[in-house]
Amino acid sequence: MENNDLLEEAKKYGFIQDQQVWLKPFMNYPARQVGDVKESENDSLVYFARRFEMFREKVNSLLERIASSENKGSFLMKVLHMKEQVGEYDALGDFEVMFHTLSKAEENINETIKQNREKNLAIKIGLIQQAEALQESIEWKEASDQLKELRATWIKTGPVDKELTEEIEERFKAPIEAFFERKKNFFEDKKRMQNHAYDKYKDLIRQSIALQNSDDWENTTAKLKQLQNQWKDIDSSLPRKVTSKLWTDFRKAHNHFFERLKVKINSEKNASREQFYDTNYEKKKQLVDEANGLLEQHNLNDAVRRAKELQAEWKKVGPVHPSVSDQVWEQFIKACDRIFETSSLEHYIRKRQQASNEKLSEADGLNARINALKDFIKSDKSELEVLEDNLDKLSDSPSNDTFRSMLQGKIRNFKRKINTKQQLIEGFKEKLGAYSNNA
Repeated sequence: MENNDLLEEAKKYGFIQDQQVWLKPFMNYPARQVGDVKESENDSLVYFARRFEMFREKVNSLLERIASSENKGSFLMKVLHMKEQVGEYDALGDFEVMFHTLSKAEENINETIKQNREKNLAIKIGLIQQAEALQESIEWKEASDQLKELRATWIKTGPVDKELTEEIEERFKAPIEAFFERKKNFFEDKKRMQNHAYDKYKDLIRQSIALQNSDDWENTTAKLKQLQNQWKDIDSSLPRKVTSKLWTDFRKAHNHFFERLKVKINSEKNASREQFYDTNYEKKKQLVDEANGLLEQHNLNDAVRRAKELQAEWKKVGPVHPSVSDQVWEQFIKACDRIFETSSLEHYIRKRQQASNEKLSEADGLNARINALKDFIKSDKSELEVLEDNLDKLSDSPSNDTFRSMLQGKIRNFKRKINTKQQLIEGFKEKLGAYSNNA
């Protein structure tokens, strides 16, 4: 605005009196001095008119920021401060229009705040309803995570009317506190049950250790088997690492006794061979039973380790009757094969997931294992064909008997492992079918 225009504006809203610059009264504001004449009267009037233009620019800038902001409520105090300056700012201009402009902005902001608080109330009522729906849940992990997310959303949601704040805060807090109180009581009860189970395990271990050096062979064997059955009957939710350590201590005492029993049997030169066979057969059936239960009682790494130990123990057990020798061996080696094949499969799946950085769903995980096993079988069959082809080409010369026996043994091993993989595939397909039915 040119100086002449500014001078006209200044004379419209101000005047000079006794070498002082005055703003004319407006609205409920009386006339007030805004400054002194420094050089000429006109220059002073222009100066204070220009100051009003500066004030107007500040107001317009504030209004533009409000218009472009999503959080308009944060500007309320700035608008109120500007309104206060209308009665204090040393300048000459149409402060009445400026006052009404700011009042309108204040009114709009208050309306926005009201609408936002109504929206916040609706959001928070929804969060309360979700929290109440989770209050009685027993899915502790999932419900805890969901309630934590609800709390985070609650904190991010803006305020409601002050008259309602305390009431809805209490309504939201009540179901959350009730759930976590139930959760705390549940895990305290679980801990007590775990301690009870732990004490039972320790008692069976103490009884086993007390029997491990007994010379009452028959009765002690029966008592140890009874202790083994009692061990299986314990309903435990202890961590697998803990039960694995307890199981190792338990089996150590039993193994000690049966090792002594084996030495005794071997030293009884006059014992009948059939009795010798029967004792060994019982020992091998125990090893078969334990091998069959390894995956249920231990994690995979411990099961592999224990399976290798069982194979070493198997070699120490003497022969059984030829009529059952192949049968019990087949049962034992199939149980071990299942453990080793499962370990190899899980190692392959874990490596592939690490390489691709993918997290598979339960169904995708089952399909991935089935497909991997099919690929393994294809590779095994290819090697099996090579072995069978080499066996067919081998001449009947006695000099080839050792090599022929080696090939035949490898062929039997491949066929058995292929069969084990096929059984694993069937098991995964059953799980996949059950998963699909429940989905």
